[in-house]
Amino acid sequence: MTEPTPVQSTAVALDQSASGASYEPASGRGGARRFWSVRRVPTALLALVVLGGAGVFLYDVAAVRAGRPAMSWRRAAAQDLAQWRLDEPWVLAVAGAVVVLGLCLVVMALTPGLRWLLPMRRDEPTVRAGLARDAAALVLRDRAMEVPGVQSVRVSMGRSKVAVRARSHFRALDKVRADVDAASAAAIEELGLAKPPALNVRVSRTPVKKR
Repeated sequence: MTEPTPVQSTAVALDQSASGASYEPASGRGGARRFWSVRRVPTALLALVVLGGAGVFLYDVAAVRAGRPAMSWRRAAAQDLAQWRLDEPWVLAVAGAVVVLGLCLVVMALTPGLRWLLPMRRDEPTVRAGLARDAAALVLRDRAMEVPGVQSVRVSMGRSKVAVRARSHFRALDKVRADVDAASAAAIEELGLAKPPALNVRVSRTPVKKR
């Protein structure tokens, strides 16, 4: 039995259904930090709640000091608090909800937010720019669609990883995948991101419809 020739190996590659590759990019040049969200709506809502609650309590305390009776809701709340037990299920549920809300506020205060915005390299110290993830995914999709043999492309763009899924209707899958890989890598470099994401490319054969 003779060894398979390169031509025979190429013929075998044509029969496969998918071809994929991934790699970690080199570190970006001119690092830039993520953009911080202003978070005007959560801040405004929290400020309104705190301001409204503080105003009601201050008014009631001033009324009691002036010799007027306390508000009915405050007297009812004081009576109920004296009767409620801390181990009751609904009390524990309310306490848990308050804890979760507090943790959410802490996370929002300590994290930048704006996950949809990718920071770009700061080649100029006075210029700070960002690129939307949807726009970056659209650029990668257009570049992959230019590769011969590619029929459709789907790009999933994340902050640290990008997945390119293409379908080919002719040419060997390994060749199409190599071309898509090269085109996507070049497009990522041209985007000028501060932290280029890791690239994962997978090319599959377009299924043949049976008549």
